[in-house]
Amino acid sequence: MSSSKDDDAKTQAATPAGATASDRSITRRNLLRAGLALGMVSMIAGIASITKSLFSPANPPSPLEAQTTTPTVTKTKTQTQTQTVTVTQGGNQTASASTTSASSTSSTTTEESSPSSSSTTTSTTSTTSSPFPQLMVANVSDLQVNTPISFNYPLEETPNILVKLGVKATGGVGPDGDIVAYSVVCQHLGCIFGYLATGASPQCDSTYKAPGPTGYCCCHGTVYDLVNGAKVTDGPAPRPVPQVILSVDDSGDIYAIGMTPPSIFGHDTGFNDVLNDLQGGTLVSGS
Repeated sequence: MSSSKDDDAKTQAATPAGATASDRSITRRNLLRAGLALGMVSMIAGIASITKSLFSPANPPSPLEAQTTTPTVTKTKTQTQTQTVTVTQGGNQTASASTTSASSTSSTTTEESSPSSSSTTTSTTSTTSSPFPQLMVANVSDLQVNTPISFNYPLEETPNILVKLGVKATGGVGPDGDIVAYSVVCQHLGCIFGYLATGASPQCDSTYKAPGPTGYCCCHGTVYDLVNGAKVTDGPAPRPVPQVILSVDDSGDIYAIGMTPPSIFGHDTGFNDVLNDLQGGTLVSGS
């Protein structure tokens, strides 16, 4: 009832004096429409406010907080080392290069700017040659089984034998791998030992029969197995005699190109440094 009275009061206030009942009715309808329109505007504004709050971030980042993606740069440093060794064999010098080794380190850094990557490569090459002379001793066609050839190497004062054993041997060269050479200076007291074929006996002991190709020292009975690197099989010698390193070229020429340990007797006996074999005398003339 109070609401109806209020509407009537508003209608009367908005209606000019002297207006008829029909005029007052029209005015009342216009006021109701205006009120309804205001209510709709208010409701739409409220919905828009709620929608904005739902889809907008509560705390949007400020321009100062925004960051750009920084590039990641990988820096690599590489160091390469190559070593080349020259070895003289069979009358010809052949150069063989060792495998190149490389080591690299890499690190990953993140920076504000994009620095250019850097790469450094270092290469070192060295060449070394054997200090031993090269001496042509014989040709494969010149050799007969169990017939040794004497020669001096690497010094004019250090005697050796070259022999075709007839059986494949340690360090052997030639088509059958049976040609070997050894120092004949006994490692006991420096006597010169002789070569024995299988079943042969030395002049100093007719009772001894060689079980295979053998070096026999008559001074004190040292026996060297020439098939197996001059291994001592009997007697007082403390170590094998050095073996001459051989090489054969395409024409069959056999060359002495070095010595294996131990050192020759009288040249710092027992040492494994074969350079001692080059001391205390005159080097043979290479060919």
